[in-house]
Amino acid sequence: MNRTASVSWLWALVPVLLLMLLGALPAQAQWLQWGGPNRDFKVEASGLAGSWPEQGPPRLWHRPLGDGYSTILVDNGVLYTMYGTETEQHTIALDAATGKTIWDHKHDSSFKRTDFGPGPNSTPLISGNQLYAVTADAVFHCFDKRSGKVLWKHDLPAEFDAPVAHFGYAPSPVAHKDLLILPVDRKRENPPAGQPEPEESKDEQARKVVAQSLMAFDQMSGSVVWRSQDFPIDYSSPIIINRDGVDQIVLFMRKEVMGVDPDNGGLLWHRECLPSPMENISTPIWDGRDLLFLSAAYDSGSRVIKLSGESAKPTTEELWYSRKLRILHGNAILLGDHVFGSSGDFGASLFTCMNIKTGKAEWRQRGLKKANSVYADGKLIILDEDGHLALATVSPEKMTIHSKCKVAEFQAWATPTLVGKTLYVRDRKNIMALDLG
Repeated sequence: MNRTASVSWLWALVPVLLLMLLGALPAQAQWLQWGGPNRDFKVEASGLAGSWPEQGPPRLWHRPLGDGYSTILVDNGVLYTMYGTETEQHTIALDAATGKTIWDHKHDSSFKRTDFGPGPNSTPLISGNQLYAVTADAVFHCFDKRSGKVLWKHDLPAEFDAPVAHFGYAPSPVAHKDLLILPVDRKRENPPAGQPEPEESKDEQARKVVAQSLMAFDQMSGSVVWRSQDFPIDYSSPIIINRDGVDQIVLFMRKEVMGVDPDNGGLLWHRECLPSPMENISTPIWDGRDLLFLSAAYDSGSRVIKLSGESAKPTTEELWYSRKLRILHGNAILLGDHVFGSSGDFGASLFTCMNIKTGKAEWRQRGLKKANSVYADGKLIILDEDGHLALATVSPEKMTIHSKCKVAEFQAWATPTLVGKTLYVRDRKNIMALDLG
């Protein structure tokens, strides 16, 4: 082979070598929806510090934001979240490296302020170049994520006669194929006190019922693809699980839990939760096989529903019920056969480890108020409602807190977001980025 041929042969290999190199590099970490990459508050990360200085991890930037509990999304160096005032609901994009505003969309809000502020409560979702967000007064927007331009929107109360919950709309949408799926309630008129409900034929009743516990919208056009089921919804967000190759969307509602076909909304299974929780806020956890974990506070507790039988039409069984773990508005994380979460409502908060198969509380530990957490690199990063950030390792035997510091203010109820070695935290006034490496 002469020199010219050798050089030509080497140059021909360059594209192949580049593709091999790029394939070996890790994809840029993202956080595109409520709960992170898999909606379970666990993320791939490495190289996190095993402890922090007394004053806490280094702060990369900090800035005012606004009220609300919407968590933070991260996509290609841009943060997305929502905040509110007494008269407005904002969806905002910020530079992840500096916190500077890229765009900020204002929506005039009719939602009345509550003791816990104007919201928003729901977390947006990113799919492709679109960002989807629902305000506290239940107006559903689709944005071009790069410019903030509104591509389409639905006023759920005005268009679908959907009542807004007392604390404002809270569920976070989920994507399935080319659909966006979210809970939408309907008005239920009660007869005046002391008067019986009017007698109607089943056909008359059926015509009056608008089944929309879940609604599916086309991602690009916003058109309604399906709406189904007729159970009162609550504040909990839906998840999509897969059992033996069959996808189903699971929603924890006011008094029950159900699984439906995400392609058409058809009911696969349904089960009442007794005793009925006062409010269902936390997100269900799926163990990847057959167990579904649910938890609520007040007069309720935790339970596991076991799915058996045919994948497309399973039977359900309540495996256990316990009041020793009662999650109010926080999240829980499943590691192996154990669930770790913050238990409590109006009394003391106990960080608890519970066996998902038996319901046995392995341990309960004081030291943190009601809290949310993220799991990465073998560690739990815990943010309690007083703004204390803790770094811990957990096992079925114990929890060891390696570092603890104060980074935020009271009612820091938004779950933190971890991408790479950067943790994004917000409370009802500020947003910040912390270096955990």
